[in-house]
Amino acid sequence: MLIWTFFPVCATGIALSLVVPAARQGRLLAWVGCLAAIALMLAGANALLAGKTFTQPLWSLPGLATTLTLHLDRLSGVFLFVTGLVLFPASIFAGSELNRKPERRDSRPFTILLLGLYVSIALIFLAGDAVLFLLAWEVMSILCYLLIVSSHEYENGQAGSGYLLLAMGEAGTLAVAIGFLLLAAGVNSLDFAAIKEHWVNATNVTNVTAAASRLQYPILPTLHSAVRWAVFLLSFFGFGVKTGIVPVNSWLPRAYAAAPRAFVPVLAGATLNLGLYGILRVNADLMPATHAGPGLLALVIGTLSALVGILYATTDNDLKLVLAHSSIENAGIIVAGIGAGMVFVATAHPALAAIAFVAALYHLINHSLYKTLLFFGAGAVEGQAGTRDMDRLGGLIRWMPLTALGFLAGTLAISALPPFNGFVSEWLTLQTMLRSAELSSTAVKIVFALCGAGLALTAALAVTCFVKVFAMSFLGMRRLDEKRQVSEATSGALAPIFILAALCLAFGVLPTYVIPALDSALNRLAGASAAENLVPPFFASNPAHATLPPAFAGEFHDLGAQVGQSALPGRGLVVLHHGGTENPVVFAMSTSYMLVVMVVLLLVTYVVIRVWLTRRRELSRRVRWDGGVRRLLPEMTYTATGFSNPVRVVFDAIFRPTTIQDTRETVAEHFRTAIRREKARVYLVDRLVFHPVKSVGLRIARCLAAMHHGRINAYVTYALLALLIVWIISQ
Repeated sequence: MLIWTFFPVCATGIALSLVVPAARQGRLLAWVGCLAAIALMLAGANALLAGKTFTQPLWSLPGLATTLTLHLDRLSGVFLFVTGLVLFPASIFAGSELNRKPERRDSRPFTILLLGLYVSIALIFLAGDAVLFLLAWEVMSILCYLLIVSSHEYENGQAGSGYLLLAMGEAGTLAVAIGFLLLAAGVNSLDFAAIKEHWVNATNVTNVTAAASRLQYPILPTLHSAVRWAVFLLSFFGFGVKTGIVPVNSWLPRAYAAAPRAFVPVLAGATLNLGLYGILRVNADLMPATHAGPGLLALVIGTLSALVGILYATTDNDLKLVLAHSSIENAGIIVAGIGAGMVFVATAHPALAAIAFVAALYHLINHSLYKTLLFFGAGAVEGQAGTRDMDRLGGLIRWMPLTALGFLAGTLAISALPPFNGFVSEWLTLQTMLRSAELSSTAVKIVFALCGAGLALTAALAVTCFVKVFAMSFLGMRRLDEKRQVSEATSGALAPIFILAALCLAFGVLPTYVIPALDSALNRLAGASAAENLVPPFFASNPAHATLPPAFAGEFHDLGAQVGQSALPGRGLVVLHHGGTENPVVFAMSTSYMLVVMVVLLLVTYVVIRVWLTRRRELSRRVRWDGGVRRLLPEMTYTATGFSNPVRVVFDAIFRPTTIQDTRETVAEHFRTAIRREKARVYLVDRLVFHPVKSVGLRIARCLAAMHHGRINAYVTYALLALLIVWIISQ
């Protein structure tokens, strides 16, 4: 019922936008978008928590031997719920952006396209067959392109961004379509249920003897390892285009920078998840892993994507580009978690696979929340300050204190600092990497160790990056033109910021409620329960409490693990993975109790300083000492470029910028007064992947062009040689 409510709501909104005046398009979009988002959230929550799934056939396609089908299961319920969480505040923010300039001519097309995009996103998650999935995916790609290029904020110099998004998206769609055809080759159906049943049976067949498999399954071409690799590579990199993983991510920072402020939160918080859903659906659900190779490749690619993304984010000064590169980083962390889960499934470690999949999906939810929040903040800053260049920002906390507070919550979350949500998922991911010690293969252990080190470096650089982002934007001295009037963001921007800030805190301090909810969607993929392996029932009111060893439960009760059981339902507030008798606690933490301790420590510190240390001291105000400088000018202060320069120098071998200008001005040939150095950065993927392909293509084109010289005799000779070659081959 909720799903069938969602589609009419969006359709009604599209119809009303055709007749509602342009000045009211913002209100219409906010109301309709929020109602549609609530329907998605409730439908996803019902499927995830109450198991209310359904399958609804729509239309038969005799020529393709399939039926267009809507199918909602627990996995798609997770993504529907997350999408609703993002679209609710995003609709409010988009409506406020349209209300800022009610005379905008593109407000009506924007409303229609955005609501249409909501429908296409939901259809992708609800598709029960490959045909409906690809149709919805194609519509989604076209709508994303139109939402970028049709905006009044889109400049002619950014024209290549939209075309690049569309071109790479179409290439990814083609790869996914071929992958689906290979999946369905032995099924004669494009229905996901039939494909899954076939591949699950094929996976079971690999465990019997070769003779028995030949007798029972005389023709099983899809079992061949080459076909499995082909399906994985096509689906992984095809969906990876939308996800933004290396090396198919060059469109993402350009498209995010070109996208309008009202749309980019949806682009980052909702559409990026579509690629991750496709990777998980195909390679963990429809085609279970049988060997560790695909999982290891996903693990390595995810780690490289995370490291490359955060390096470019740390050294960029454009707020939008920093957040765009950070999306590549977070997508890489999620893909690495999915890859680790695939390895554990293939090597028969279901408990570790469950933990890896939960960590990946948890981080996906967290990224959707805090990245959408940060794009709201970046949009509010750009709207008030008129620029996204952090070298020109600074001191905004004086004029935008509420925006700064919400943005600070987002930076703490994305930096993986407790008690916010980013800490939980990144901590679980790193702990998953360490559990590779249980694997038997030394080579696989080495890969996990290197990837774990890479993800740890990524986490450290993320802290550096977002210290720069917040400090250079909101703290310090104002570097904007004094004529520019800056004021607090509108309520339409602040409301979604604080909604998501509260969600970031909630998902951070309540992981013992999030993990069991996600577990119901992933236990079929992993073959084990993540809740049983991560959330022990320390609350005595829980029926499973009696299953804990008395000595084990007693020790943690002495530490306070049962605190809160009289007021809270559930299993407990401690995330803990326990091993055997020799090592009963592999890892453990509790952000719930951590929050209480942090609040108490802050209060004690405040009381000690205010009441005891400074009670008898008088406050005196004097002119600050600035190294002998009479007046500290804004251009003398530390900039975003200077802050990130150590990272740029250390990783210069990766960036390898091209110097465009390098001039020095001197007085009397001795005293240097100014140094101007301008460098152009060539993106790593472009330099290593696309530029070599382009060079080879140009060389081939030049060789072919040399053959076209206008001589008829030479052309006749070419034709005769071609016929001779064909005749020889045919013999």
